[in-house]
Amino acid sequence: MLQDFCATWKLVDSQNFDDYMQAIGIPFASRQVANATKTTLIIQADGDRVMLRTLSTFRNTEYVAKLGEEFDEITPDDREVKSTFTVEGDKFVHTQRWDGKETKLIREIRDGKLVMTLNFEGVTAVRTYEKVDRRTSFIPAM
Repeated sequence: MLQDFCATWKLVDSQNFDDYMQAIGIPFASRQVANATKTTLIIQADGDRVMLRTLSTFRNTEYVAKLGEEFDEITPDDREVKSTFTVEGDKFVHTQRWDGKETKLIREIRDGKLVMTLNFEGVTAVRTYEKVDRRTSFIPAM
């Protein structure tokens, strides 16, 4: 199931992302940059280990973690969060927790596209990615 997400994905559509970023506390200038940036997302897996890499002209991030195990993440907007990757049914879920708050980035495959729904305190954004390349090879050692 997780293997379905293992590929390189390019952002092609973004709905309500500015409202979501504002809700989680991202300043105006950073939101403007993020809204203008077309990110590339690379997901790789090996058993229960997942590597999630986001590439953009603004900032690149890379995280390697075991499914279900909490890890430290510094988000592109510099929030220090505790994160967890899980698979819930046919969804790949990335949960971030900080300062008593929580957001979920829920990824699923729809019509061959990766659709990521971001939820925070009643605000929902949807970002859609198209597959650029299928890669399932992995990941550096943890």
